[in-house]
Amino acid sequence: LPFSAAANLRPGAEQKVVFITARVHPGETPSSFVCQGIIDFLVSHHPIAKVLRDHLVFKIAPMLNPDGVYLGNYRCSLMGFDLNRHWANPSPWAHPTLHGVKELIIDMYNNPKINLEFYIDIHAHSTMMNGFMYGNIFEDEERFQRQAVFPKLLCQNAEDFSYSSTSFNRDAVKAGTGRRFLGGLLNDTSYCYTLEVSFYSYILGGAASAVPYTEEAYMKLGRNVARTFLDYYRLNSLVEGPLAPTPKAR
Repeated sequence: LPFSAAANLRPGAEQKVVFITARVHPGETPSSFVCQGIIDFLVSHHPIAKVLRDHLVFKIAPMLNPDGVYLGNYRCSLMGFDLNRHWANPSPWAHPTLHGVKELIIDMYNNPKINLEFYIDIHAHSTMMNGFMYGNIFEDEERFQRQAVFPKLLCQNAEDFSYSSTSFNRDAVKAGTGRRFLGGLLNDTSYCYTLEVSFYSYILGGAASAVPYTEEAYMKLGRNVARTFLDYYRLNSLVEGPLAPTPKAR
């Protein structure tokens, strides 16, 4: 779609960046539909999408494991690696997609004109229901509390997102994941999450039975993730001024 260049895209402009990755585990197909929902919303003519494009830069790698997807693998790449355990030291030969994305993120981190504010890695979960997030644990209590703001806002926007299932941890086995590695690398104004969504269903508050997920429901969760950035930045006074009313029932 033809868009005029926003001020935040002009050469030398300071940029607030949201980096989103998906499908590092090839069998987790729902992550692609959630990511598609985010992309479709961000390039749409929706007034919220326009405000987000004017204030933020979104970098999206929708498929971190294309060879594993092509082969029909469940968790590994062509060479048998679980890429989401190799963020600490990815090889350009054995883990080329991870190596490229990590280099891009580090280049942005080292650029004084760029503030990498969010990293979200999208996955699917085989046993739990609903959408939920994993975050990191920090000794700084204030940083820990600030990290909880985005998932709490997402819970208000997406009826299938569960804050009660959202957890913050630093399990040793997850040290090589994008969320853990970047959470330790980036500064204390950056927030790194794993966004999980159930393979099969979600339960709405107060309901007794589960609702099966559809492709459209996954994409709707993606759209609600994108919308939540407006709520987050309104709360933090980056985005001000009038905007079309945003209904709470989505």
